[in-house]
Amino acid sequence: MFTATANLILPSTTTGSFPRPRWFDVSMWGRPLDTCMLDVRFREKFQDAMAVVISDQERAGLDILTHGDLHVDEDMAGRAWHHYPLQRWAGFAGDYLQPEETTAPWLHYPPGTLLNEIYTGWRWPHVVDKIAHRPLDYAKLWRIAQGKTRKPVKFGTCCSQVMALFLDIHTPKYKDKREVIWDMAEAMNKELRALRDAGCRCIQIEEPTFHFMANTYGKNHEQVKFMIDAFNREVDGLDDVELWIHTCWGNPNMQRVMEDTSYANSIEIYLERCRGDVWTLEMKDRNQKDLELFTPFKTALKKKIAIGAVSHRVLQADRPEDVAGEIRKALEFIPAERLVVSSDCGFGRQGCNREIAFYKASAIAQGCNIVRRELGLATAYVPAADPVLQIDVVAGRDVTSAARGTA
Repeated sequence: MFTATANLILPSTTTGSFPRPRWFDVSMWGRPLDTCMLDVRFREKFQDAMAVVISDQERAGLDILTHGDLHVDEDMAGRAWHHYPLQRWAGFAGDYLQPEETTAPWLHYPPGTLLNEIYTGWRWPHVVDKIAHRPLDYAKLWRIAQGKTRKPVKFGTCCSQVMALFLDIHTPKYKDKREVIWDMAEAMNKELRALRDAGCRCIQIEEPTFHFMANTYGKNHEQVKFMIDAFNREVDGLDDVELWIHTCWGNPNMQRVMEDTSYANSIEIYLERCRGDVWTLEMKDRNQKDLELFTPFKTALKKKIAIGAVSHRVLQADRPEDVAGEIRKALEFIPAERLVVSSDCGFGRQGCNREIAFYKASAIAQGCNIVRRELGLATAYVPAADPVLQIDVVAGRDVTSAARGTA
């Protein structure tokens, strides 16, 4: 079901996380949100930071906003993106070094590399008991964000599959990792249903591992088929929600975790075999590789495709005309009414600074306007590009209201 994008052509958004304001120096560290909010300093900083992130996205001109992942702790390379659920659900304990022989073959890196430092520096809980849902407070987090804007707020969360990559089983209650993934999928489903019941109608599930695994083992591998079933269980019952599925090729501290990347073995999975309405792809950082895969689907696309038109790994702030060029390339293979324009991945998770993230986001909104005008469509107002609202206005420059919305 299309909700947030229902009446929009070339809607603009970003994937999720945003850099924190420098003064937002508190984290939750596994505590319940209610406990944190009893601290008046945390309460003020958290709500003010959320207001700032929402305001920045509105000023950038984005059509669909995110909550910025501000509930996720500010830790090494964004580990807390995985850990937020793991620290709160029943069945997990401790923080341990990942064993050398991980089940993910693409997570081995030599000493002297940043990825080796990240993956040997991260610590993970052990599975020590039956996994069971405990509240993650997604509904409250969404209400805090949505209460600060009239634009739709897309709520994103990592999925059970990607969390399971790093877990070790230390209990006889589980025979293998599949049982762990399935119970986590059921726990997440309870949280997502509560989020839906609170009124959220745009939910993004982040990083199911189909594209990694299908690229390595093939799309019909037994493990891939299981992951599809587990994903569909995780999002069961969300029929009245616009469901986004985010995919990229890794983003710990802005790093690409593998070089051999292709959606060729997973395009059918995302378009036809798993539930969802919008599929996001990392494209800008991969030079739009794999866009041609959509040629057979162009006239019959049921889902919408969100392309990354700016990279989260490059610190050069994109220009609107650069984004417009990426959109024109995508329109050769994806109809305008099925295309969403976003970033490759999030800007947070020990990523780029706030100013660069802001101008990348605004370039997305302004680039969409350029192409909308070329297609004879109405444009969206971008406050950041309004001549009247610049911090410093050159004397004599035409800053009439007629200029609004043209940049």
